[in-house]
Amino acid sequence: MTSSPDHKRARTTDSSPPYLLHYWPTIPGRAEPIRLCFEASSTPYTDVTNSNPDSGMKTLMSLISSSSDAPPPKIPHFAPPILQHGDLYLSQLPNILLYLGPRLGLVPSDDANAIYRINQLTLTALDGFSNEAHETHHPIAVGDYYENQKDAAIKRANDYTHNRLPKFLGHFEQVLKQNQGGEYLYGGQLTYADLVLFQGLDGVSFAFPNAVKKLREGGEYRRVWDLYERVKGLDNVKAYLESERRLGYSSGIWRHYDELDES
Repeated sequence: MTSSPDHKRARTTDSSPPYLLHYWPTIPGRAEPIRLCFEASSTPYTDVTNSNPDSGMKTLMSLISSSSDAPPPKIPHFAPPILQHGDLYLSQLPNILLYLGPRLGLVPSDDANAIYRINQLTLTALDGFSNEAHETHHPIAVGDYYENQKDAAIKRANDYTHNRLPKFLGHFEQVLKQNQGGEYLYGGQLTYADLVLFQGLDGVSFAFPNAVKKLREGGEYRRVWDLYERVKGLDNVKAYLESERRLGYSSGIWRHYDELDES
C-alpha cells in the first residue's frame, strides 16, 4: 500500500479553532478538493451540512443570503464553499486552497514562490476538469434545466471530449515530463494541486467514462494517469475514498449523460 509522502504537515491543536466547511449537502462539488486536503493531511474538520443537515443548511443560507449581514469584516459571500476557521470566513475554492495549503503542509515550506506556482497549476486544473466539465451539461444557462439546452450540450460535450479534454491532459503530461517534481506536480511532494487534479480526473471519468477510457488507453497521457493512481493509493486518500464521507456523484459539477459521452 502506498504511504503518504514524508513531509511536515500542520496539525490543529486543542487550542486552535476547528475547521468548518460549509457547502451544499450530498454532492462532492467544489468542496471536494477541500475535503481531500483535510483528509490527505489527517486534519480534523467538520463538514457542516452533511454532519447536521437542518442546522447546517440554515447556517449556509445565512452566509450567502443577500438579506443577512456578513460576518466581519462585512464581506458577503456569493456562494459556497465557505471555510470557517475561528473568526475567519473565506469563500471561493482557489482562495480557500491558498489559505489551507501552507497550513496543512501541502505547499513546500522551503520555496517562497511555491504557493504561486501551485496556485497556477490548481487554476488550470479547475478550468479544464471542473469548470469546462460543468459547462458541457449547462452550456447556455446555469440556472436552466439540462433538458432545455440538451442539443447545445451535446455539441459542447463533443468539443470537450475531442478537443479540450485532450488539451488539458496534454498540458499536465508536459508539466510532469518537464519539471523536476518527480512523482508529483511540483517540488517532489504531494501538494494541493495534485489533489485538485486527482479530483478533476476522477470527476470526468465518471461523467465521460467512454471518452476517458479511450484517452487513457491511448497511452499518450501516461504520467497524468500514473499521478492519479498514485494519489488514489495514498493511505489517507484511499481510506477516505472507501468511507461514507466520500459523497457520490449525482447532479453536481460532474454528471453522466449517455448522450454526452462517446459511444
